[in-house]
Amino acid sequence: MLDMLRTCERCGVDLPAFAPGAFICSFECTFCVACALNELDCTCPNCGGQLGQRPTRAAHLLDKYPASTERKFKG
Repeated sequence: MLDMLRTCERCGVDLPAFAPGAFICSFECTFCVACALNELDCTCPNCGGQLGQRPTRAAHLLDKYPASTERKFKG
């Protein structure tokens, strides 16, 4: 199951698990759409892997399977 990190690692913007707009690599490094498309050219700066759209988690499942409380921001 995805950890669903809650912020963009590059700019720190909030990325709710139930909302679209997050991009991840196969290691679950997480970036917002603006950083992924405009700044990173859909390539993860950490591992060099491809960034793809992260699926959303259905709101009714967030209580049972909450998003991660960890915040990663490298600025």
